Amino acid sequence: MELTKRWTSRVLLVDAEDRLLLLCGRDPRRPGARWWFTVGGGVEAGEDHARAAVRELREETGLTLPEERLGPVVWTRRAVFSVDGRGFDQHEEYRFVRVGPSEVRAMAVDTEEARYGHRWWRVAELATTAETVRPKRMAALLPGVLATGGREPDGGPLHLGDVNEDTDPE
Repeated sequence: MELTKRWTSRVLLVDAEDRLLLLCGRDPRRPGARWWFTVGGGVEAGEDHARAAVRELREETGLTLPEERLGPVVWTRRAVFSVDGRGFDQHEEYRFVRVGPSEVRAMAVDTEEARYGHRWWRVAELATTAETVRPKRMAALLPGVLATGGREPDGGPLHLGDVNEDTDPE
């Protein structure tokens, strides 16, 4: 299968209670294939990663935030995967954004982007769920980001690895 290269900007959108918003995806060609993933998406022509993150936040949640609200890149990852018969080689950057209660109330999660659901997850729920969450090890990784308030990690972003979501074990 030929892989489409894709660059994405992902957002760790966290509320005042340290809950992380995740959207649910499914693969129509693989019955039962379901996973939870962060807000964000592809970097479009003429955009940098920060601008893409702001656009994706607006499109997926209805929140219009200035780029200055974005934290620095805290994680990077390269993921190879397939969905709906198409293969992707995706390079990801993850930024932290904390939102207040009024912003959460104002959100309108796009039903097309999150057609299979969305929810706010606590770290303890992520640690005990049998659901598939991307990136893997989210429950172990997120507390470090929460502890620093999304500040840039010493030594730069943590690279979560080069993974093949179709073949790597959970």
